[in-house]
Amino acid sequence: MTGGRASLRGRILGLARAPVRHLLLLVLDGATAAVALWVAFLLRFEGHLEGRGAELAVLMSLVAAARVLATVAMRSHRWSFRFSGLADAARLWVGGLLGTGLFLGLVYFLDAPRPPRSVVVMELLLSLVVMGGVRFAPRYAAATWLDFARGRNSHLHTIIAGAGAAGEMLLRDLQRSDEHSYQVVGFVDDDPAKRGEVIGGKTVLGSIDELPRLVARYKVEKLLIAIPRLAPRRLRAILSMCAELGLRVKSLPVSFVYIDARISASMLQDLQPEDLLPRVQVDFSDTGESATAMGRRVLVTGAAGSIGGEICRQLLRARVGQLVMVDINENELYLALRRLEAQLDGGELVAEVADIRDAGRIRALFDRYRPEDVFHAAAHKHVPLMEAAPCEAVKNNVGGTRIVALAAHETGAERFLYVSTDKAVRPTSVMGATKRVGEMVVRALALRSRTVFKAVRFGNVLGSAGSVVPIFREQIARGGPVTVTDPEVRRFFMTISEAVGLVLRAGYGGCKDLCVLDMGEQIRIDELARHMIIMAGRTPDVDIKIEYTGLRPGEKLYEELLTEEEEETHQAMKKVFTAVCPPPPFNLDARLDELERAAAAENAARVIELLQSLVPSYTPRCNGHAQIWHRLEATV
Repeated sequence: MTGGRASLRGRILGLARAPVRHLLLLVLDGATAAVALWVAFLLRFEGHLEGRGAELAVLMSLVAAARVLATVAMRSHRWSFRFSGLADAARLWVGGLLGTGLFLGLVYFLDAPRPPRSVVVMELLLSLVVMGGVRFAPRYAAATWLDFARGRNSHLHTIIAGAGAAGEMLLRDLQRSDEHSYQVVGFVDDDPAKRGEVIGGKTVLGSIDELPRLVARYKVEKLLIAIPRLAPRRLRAILSMCAELGLRVKSLPVSFVYIDARISASMLQDLQPEDLLPRVQVDFSDTGESATAMGRRVLVTGAAGSIGGEICRQLLRARVGQLVMVDINENELYLALRRLEAQLDGGELVAEVADIRDAGRIRALFDRYRPEDVFHAAAHKHVPLMEAAPCEAVKNNVGGTRIVALAAHETGAERFLYVSTDKAVRPTSVMGATKRVGEMVVRALALRSRTVFKAVRFGNVLGSAGSVVPIFREQIARGGPVTVTDPEVRRFFMTISEAVGLVLRAGYGGCKDLCVLDMGEQIRIDELARHMIIMAGRTPDVDIKIEYTGLRPGEKLYEELLTEEEEETHQAMKKVFTAVCPPPPFNLDARLDELERAAAAENAARVIELLQSLVPSYTPRCNGHAQIWHRLEATV
């Protein structure tokens, strides 16, 4: 109780330093209470106040003092005219009741004339109406003026998708801010019970599927998505509809309602390609496999790349004892090392510049560091480039894999994880065929080594270096055109976090020889391009053209995840397919030696022939490798 009185006393003493606005509110509250009491007496006694002058003067002084004390106690004089809301209104009402209680207490203890009960009630209501009006009117007037000004200045007519808490908070921020160009005409929501509701002065005009009618009626140009956890399939349907209507789209990045944060217009962002996955992202964060890596010695090849770098980052989070980063790209390796050093918390981090095709260098690294676990992510992965240089593809993807895998086997590593691709299944490209042969190398060693050899197959990794997403972003940024190989080409997609999560589960979990993420349905690249154009606030085929260039050498319309033999043994485990790989071809080592000799001699025709013999399902689409350089454009 003493602490409460001291706190109130401190607030009163602090008034000497309060801004003029706070003092004006206190004076206004006191004057409002006095006038409200006088009006209440007039109403109660029908305007006849003769002989009550002295009584009324005492009561007006007491009620004014009580209201000022209550305002100070509830801090209602420290009012934010711009950000006030429901909680502030509730505080004002509580302060009103407290003021009335103080007023009655002063009347009792000072033995002042006692006012009629009806006068007390009327004074309370009148005071609250005026005090609330003074506090909320500026915000309402400012919002009304801003809305009027936007209408006069031809701002973007905008609809908010989502008439829930997130949508209401977003509208409130838009109404009080002049730092945007959105003139909100209403809401759309798929909940039929909300139709016709008025939220912040704006009506729920209908469902999302009624956007075509609403766009035509209200001349809408922008859609702001404020729906927490919107299903990917529904999002893609909305974007397709917006593409047809020429609507630009922005969204809230997360549900700030669930983390009790204030939503503002500045949080609106262009949608990310990850939002377009036709499924919910697979979360590997709580699977527990990474705990096995704690304190271990680990070597990662291709550590300067998108996938290899993320593998290194996740391994550091798992607190490995020693992490050796290996890559031939010394500049990117140095930058990756600098980034990872910033998050190093115990353990040892080493960067080694090395070419995986240099057997002596690789063996020296394995002898020096004696890694217990090896993650082999280094590879040549660009399909058209490898079509033009099949011998280089073999030297790196086959010869390099063979060198690293043998070093792991001969130095007694416990685990070896090989990163492959879905293009290795019934390949039509040199890159896919060489990655398939790399899988054979790993499988052959697994049959005779104490080292546990496994492989993972990736789909297209969203946002990785050289992938379709950054290419499309660059093309959109420079105004197009966006180039797509074929309107019907489809690909599996996964995020970088999913790819690395799959690698760690395969490496440290109970998977079989081969692990593949269940990536759901394949995405049409043409659809992805159109949606990315919409996400950038442009209209496909109007603002940004889409050009079809035809399939490049080695490409096919769609990918597959498992071969027929693997499908017979595959099992599904928490969104991951695991399978037993078929035995490697007869006399594999001798045939690999011949393949590598042909690659060293730059005999491209012989390399293609030997790849076909090793991978019977490999069907080259183009043998004129020397003629395709002019087609190496940034297309998909």
